[in-house]
Amino acid sequence: MMNKSKFIGAVVGRSVYADATTMAGQAFSFSKLYLRKSMMFKKSLSRLLVALTLSIALFFGICQPAIATITQIEEYPGQMLYQSRQNLQDQTGKAWQAIVFKRVHPEGTNTVSLRLISFPGVMEFDHNQPLTLLTSLGKALTANDISNNISQDNAPPPNVAEYDIKVVLPQLKLGLKDQKPIELTLPVTTGAAIKLEIPSTMIQEWQTLSAY
Repeated sequence: MMNKSKFIGAVVGRSVYADATTMAGQAFSFSKLYLRKSMMFKKSLSRLLVALTLSIALFFGICQPAIATITQIEEYPGQMLYQSRQNLQDQTGKAWQAIVFKRVHPEGTNTVSLRLISFPGVMEFDHNQPLTLLTSLGKALTANDISNNISQDNAPPPNVAEYDIKVVLPQLKLGLKDQKPIELTLPVTTGAAIKLEIPSTMIQEWQTLSAY
């Protein structure tokens, strides 16, 4: 028969082992929880840094002067595409991108168009109405909506519109250093009209592109 001291020792040993096992399990669980929270924190921090980087890039991209260069691409043999891209802000401070295209077809014909793009959900273009351009002399000109040319398979997104400016562009006379910007009034489906101011330097670049 096991004497009393051995019995007590065995009981204590089993108790210590059980406590150690419990503590080890708790430590393992805590370690898993800490690791999971650490990973979640790292993911959140990574997302925050990405969002902050994009915001800073967008802010400085908008606040910098609208400087662009004309690029050219041969879409296929005999057809050239020239384009100029600039960042703009409307009267409420919302960001826009303006892209002027000149497409020269193999047979020699060409088109010159202006594409305007806002952030999705900001507004919706009324594609049944033309774009209005107000010159520095107060003369109003219009450019027809050709947004259906953007894609033959899908309707244009509500935040994107394209206008034929081939005839209008030569009528935007320049030359005065203190000339007021050209004002664009964008047709929208609801809400107040959206206005963009186009500086003379940008108009000059568009006219240079049109002459290619």
